[in-house]
Amino acid sequence: MDTYRVRTKVSKDGQLSITGLPFRAGAEVEVTVRGERQDRQALANELKALFKEIQSLPQAQTITEEEIAAEIAAYRASKAK
Repeated sequence: MDTYRVRTKVSKDGQLSITGLPFRAGAEVEVTVRGERQDRQALANELKALFKEIQSLPQAQTITEEEIAAEIAAYRASKAK
């Protein structure tokens, strides 16, 4: 299978338009859309900042390791049902 790579941007209405493809009209093709790795890194950085902010809240300072373990155990037990 021939591979053709192109970079483009998603329009405001959430659509992509790719022109000038090197395939014959009517050819079946497989399309895979993936975001840029840079976008993933930016998201990871945003999540890290959010986690630090949450961990600095006064409520987070009073939670014990035992309470966290109990919450995890309760969650896992509810998923096992």
